[in-house]
Amino acid sequence: MTEPDTIVALARRWLGTPWHHQGRVRGVGVDCAGLVIGVARDLGLDPVDVTGYGRRPDSDDLVRLIRAHLIEIPLAEAQPAAVLLMRIDGRAQHLGILTDVGLLHAYALARRVVEHRIDPVWAERIVGAFVFPGRQ
Repeated sequence: MTEPDTIVALARRWLGTPWHHQGRVRGVGVDCAGLVIGVARDLGLDPVDVTGYGRRPDSDDLVRLIRAHLIEIPLAEAQPAAVLLMRIDGRAQHLGILTDVGLLHAYALARRVVEHRIDPVWAERIVGAFVFPGRQ
């Protein structure tokens, strides 16, 4: 299995986990940041975990943190296993993982971790792509 396949497989282990603000436990509850942190931990990385943020995280803080701890890549070069930064309500405040199907993310409106195609609405929301350290 290639490294991207491993990352996607690890992310898929979170499918169906209920959405829970600031959750970090597979099968129990997770939010979008917790999903990325959980996959990083599953990879054997030691990710920085920040809690205490609102249901709508501060966009500037989220962008600063993701740029400090992941490696930004051109959006056009994003492949499965990339971490995607997305706008919700016009502000960058949501994270997901790109897969061969589309987008895997902890989605509050679905109340769980889901994977679905990236339709035009979701495509327009994507504003950045990142890879885990040592995984580019």
